[in-house]
Amino acid sequence: MDEKEKIKERNEICSRTLKTGSRTYFFDARETRAGDYYLTITESKKQFTETGDISYKKHKIYLYKEDFSKFQSILDDMIRFIINEKGVEVISERHQKDFKNHLSYNQEMKDIKKNHQN
Repeated sequence: MDEKEKIKERNEICSRTLKTGSRTYFFDARETRAGDYYLTITESKKQFTETGDISYKKHKIYLYKEDFSKFQSILDDMIRFIINEKGVEVISERHQKDFKNHLSYNQEMKDIKKNHQN
């Protein structure tokens, strides 16, 4: 085993993957040179070029142990806020095939009111 493989093997401790449509999230526990662990969260989004070729756009967050509790607390607060404000149902045209966009829905409601007035 060469030196690069040894470093890679030491660096990658545990991995989990979450696939959601065109996005994939990678959660990786990694090891520092000092032997401590940290977390990387990578979002990879599939994109298509003008020629139809597939490419991936990636964003990565490095999260160290000293920030875990604050990060988790804020993440939990934000998730609770969003669920409390908007519920768990996804209200996006992209995620729900029968969702009507607001412009066409508003026009439809105006037409119904107009017809009832006549």
